Amino acid sequence: MIESRGEQSGPFRVGDRVQLTGPKGRLHTITLQPGQHFHSHKGLLAHDDLIGRPDGSVVANQAGVEYLALRPLLTDFVMSMPRGAAIVYPKDAAQILAQADIFPGARVVEAGVGSGALSLWLLRAIGPAGHLYSFERRDDFASVARGNVATFHGADPENWSITLGDLAEVLPETVDEASVDRVVLDMLAPWECLESVSTALKPGGVLLCYIATATQLSRVAEAIRATGEYTEPQSSETMVRGWHVQGLAVRPDHRMIAHTGFLITARRLAPDTILPELKRRPSKTEFSDEDFEAWTPGALGERNVSDKSLRKRVRQADAAATRSRAGDESAVTEANGVADPSDPESPETNPAGLGG
Repeated sequence: MIESRGEQSGPFRVGDRVQLTGPKGRLHTITLQPGQHFHSHKGLLAHDDLIGRPDGSVVANQAGVEYLALRPLLTDFVMSMPRGAAIVYPKDAAQILAQADIFPGARVVEAGVGSGALSLWLLRAIGPAGHLYSFERRDDFASVARGNVATFHGADPENWSITLGDLAEVLPETVDEASVDRVVLDMLAPWECLESVSTALKPGGVLLCYIATATQLSRVAEAIRATGEYTEPQSSETMVRGWHVQGLAVRPDHRMIAHTGFLITARRLAPDTILPELKRRPSKTEFSDEDFEAWTPGALGERNVSDKSLRKRVRQADAAATRSRAGDESAVTEANGVADPSDPESPETNPAGLGG
């Protein structure tokens, strides 16, 4: 089973990915190879000066410019990797792992795969004994995800598979009934897949949906209730606010990561189980097409990646994966500190995007 490079520790070794932070906070990620150099307009930094040093060292290039060298965290990688669809941000990925109770050895279904960010978190959580079944409708998104996951791991994980097609149709062909521990749905209309998901989930298994808008949240909650096969759904969103702390100057940051999406979870009941009826005030539960269309991401102004840009990102992800599998030094990416401001899907210009 493949060991993730992101889980290694100890002195830097040949083939390790290292994140360099320059004097102005700019980030660069390199793969260490003997005799190679990191080139910048500030001079050359020899890889040999890093190999054998402990993680967290400061090294100077030929011009005396100092760089902090650290192994990149998974958070660093997902924020800088090529994207087809927008990614699931780390704050939401952490909540997904917790609320869905992803555990080592779990059999997990994920749809859609997007750019592979959530896939990386899920693969780390399930460990070598688990298996991740990812489903994606679009082949170009699946290609970006494959490249990103292979780049991070240095090879293709043996306990991960991507199946192309509509989840409702291909899930029954991929997994046996009542064989899946967890299902995580990141898609526009998860209620369309509930029948096949319910068949695949074990009794007691967790269904989690990651959705963008309040109307989608309401619709999927009512659809889950209508099946009669789940516990009462629980909904939440996560907001993260950083703080500036320097001496007595302690205050909230001017910017925060606020709404990116809603999480809704429910657990699969045993067959023929009927929940005690909950006493609730009557409310509108019927949805018209106008209700739904008014709150789709497109209606709210979500900016999609152009086909030309997406083809470029597929090539970038494939090239990075090929170089990573070969241990080539040129598998270099720049991290989130140097996001392209002209890219509508970059973390600088689209901080509230949804996707894998």
